[in-house]
Amino acid sequence: MMNETILDVKNLSVNFRGRFRFFKGTGEGVAALKSVSCSLERGETLAVVGESGSGKTTLMRTILGLAAEAGGSVELWGKSISSMTNGERIAVRRRCGYILQDPYSSLPPTMTVMGTVMEPWNIVHPGEGGREEGTSRARGLLAELRLPEELWQARVRYSLSGGQRQRVAVARALILGPELLLCDEPTAMQDVSTRGEVLEVLLKRVSAGMSMILVTHDLLLARRAAKHGMVLRGGEVVESGDTADLLRHPNHEYTKALVAALPKLG
Repeated sequence: MMNETILDVKNLSVNFRGRFRFFKGTGEGVAALKSVSCSLERGETLAVVGESGSGKTTLMRTILGLAAEAGGSVELWGKSISSMTNGERIAVRRRCGYILQDPYSSLPPTMTVMGTVMEPWNIVHPGEGGREEGTSRARGLLAELRLPEELWQARVRYSLSGGQRQRVAVARALILGPELLLCDEPTAMQDVSTRGEVLEVLLKRVSAGMSMILVTHDLLLARRAAKHGMVLRGGEVVESGDTADLLRHPNHEYTKALVAALPKLG
């Protein structure tokens, strides 16, 4: 069903508490998200645009239940993430993929490339029974992402550049065939020649029914990848709508500044 609602976020607020030197007192915190709402149906992509510190990564983590809600709700496949049991959360997370922003800290450094990509598969499918299928999937993904075959048995820590690590992270997130993929700057470390290739791999899955949230600071990338976009600043949604319209006719001053900062020929 192409109209199945995968994700429904309503008035979500998240607070980080602790000692902050820029606040008076010792028990105050900071609001990371303030009344954020969005939804996503099967086969759709939502682009979340904003500068560093705008709350993009916090939104992704809260969707998966990795950060606590201070207000509002997050529903995945019709059920609130905060009301799920641990077992239900594990089952839901297995239906999701998550590409973290930093492939240096998010990948196991001592494993080989093949071992890194296959690790989620081996956890979900223990034993020798599914190993052949997992190996086939990993090989297919690495080839599709144009990672040289001579690196497949290399150690992540010693042999890969930042862009290559990022492609390994994409393969790792896709190996279980996620229904929902959360991408935090998935092409930030790619050069011009590989950025489009990585994006096409992701969009191919979207066209087959996968839903995707793409976090980026690049409005041009957002327009290419997603029909719908949302601009975050300081944890608040300042503007949302069709990504092409956000580029052509931005209404909020912050969105206008993001558009003005885009490189232009001449």
